[in-house]
Amino acid sequence: MTTRQENALKTRQKLLDVTNELIKEKGFYKLSIADITEKAEVARGTFYTYFKHKEEIVLEICKNLFKETQSKLDEIKNSNISEKLCLYTNCFIREVQEYKIHIVREWIKGIVEKNENNDSMGMIKWEYDNEMLKNILNSAVKNKELNQNTPIEELAKTILYQMYGILTCWCMSNGKINPEFEIKNYNEFQLKTMVEKYMSGDNK
Repeated sequence: MTTRQENALKTRQKLLDVTNELIKEKGFYKLSIADITEKAEVARGTFYTYFKHKEEIVLEICKNLFKETQSKLDEIKNSNISEKLCLYTNCFIREVQEYKIHIVREWIKGIVEKNENNDSMGMIKWEYDNEMLKNILNSAVKNKELNQNTPIEELAKTILYQMYGILTCWCMSNGKINPEFEIKNYNEFQLKTMVEKYMSGDNK
C-alpha cells in the first residue's frame, strides 16, 4: 500500500470516528456535513471524496458496529442459534443505548416523521437491521441449525419489533426502563421459545 493510500484510509476513518462522536453529542438530524468536516479538520470537498451524503457515512458506522458483533458471534459459532440471537439482541440494545436517551428519542422521531421517504435515515436503519437479522437466520438454516420451513422474514421482523419497542418504551419512561434488562427478559422468556420450535433436533 502506498503512502497516499494509507493517508486516504486514515482520512476516511477519521471522518467515521468524528461522525460517530458528533451523533452521540447532538443526534443525526441536527448534524451537518459542515459539522463533520470542521471537527475532522478537512475541507468539505474531502467528505464527498469518500461519502455521497450524510446517510451513507452513518450507514457505514452501522456496518462497523455489526462487524464487532459478528466477531462476537464467531466466538460462539458452536453455540445454538437461540444463543446467537440473544447475543445479537444484547449487542444491538447496548450499542443504541450508548447514544443516550435524547439522541434515541430524536432518532425515533425521525423514523416516524420521515417514514414516507424511502431515503430517510429511519428507513435506511430499519432495512439494514432487518437484513442483518435475516442473514443470521439464513445462515442457521444453511448450517441446519434451523429447519428449512423456518419463516425467516417473520422471525426477523418480530425480533426487530421487540428491540425497537424496548427502545421506544425506554424513551417514553424517561429512562426508568432499563433496555438491557428488558431485552434479557425478552430473550429468556420469548425469543428462545419462539426460535426453539424451528430448531433441528440435534441443536435443541
